[in-house]
Amino acid sequence: MVRAPRATASAAPLGAVKVCAIECAPMSPSRPLVFVRHGATHANIAQLRCGGDLDVPLIELGRRQAVETAQRIRDLRLPIGLIFTSSLQRAHETATIISDELRGVEVAVEPALAERYLGTWNMRPINETQAAFEAGETPLGGESNAAFIERVGRGLEKIVPRLEEQPLLVASKGVARAICELLGLEWRQILSNGEIARFDLAPFASPRPDRVRT
Repeated sequence: MVRAPRATASAAPLGAVKVCAIECAPMSPSRPLVFVRHGATHANIAQLRCGGDLDVPLIELGRRQAVETAQRIRDLRLPIGLIFTSSLQRAHETATIISDELRGVEVAVEPALAERYLGTWNMRPINETQAAFEAGETPLGGESNAAFIERVGRGLEKIVPRLEEQPLLVASKGVARAICELLGLEWRQILSNGEIARFDLAPFASPRPDRVRT
């Protein structure tokens, strides 16, 4: 898979529910994808690793964050016609709450957009595994970073044909990092639970020699 040239990401916090404009183009992207990180889980609060191979539910705070995020989407007048989510409880429940708050927007499940599988790193303190993570190591029983990014790329391929429907993607922070990698963006590390981001998928939507559509 050919990736876009590296660019710089920008962040613009707006109120209690922050909005991060992570884009490889101007502030009005030509092929926009709105992204929301799922609401909080016990692992998030405890600062523990929690990969896509560990399915945990939202806590009550996470459910409130989902409601607040939906309100923020309305306040920002973001037109959402479709919600994509991974099959993980934390993402799917967040997506369902947002859908209900937005009066029943369709929710589509795409398993390829789950968080990276972390194997033996699951439920370990983040600071204990950060050095290995940054060094690009693969956890025992987990997924390599390269395999994870390729998987997320396959998931985005399912979204691209429906960009005209103005989709929202609800997923984990690692998925946002993978999208940045695919688009050639610098990853800014912090994306809070319930935070909104926006990506320009124009590079992904453009036909490329290495991409064969079936």
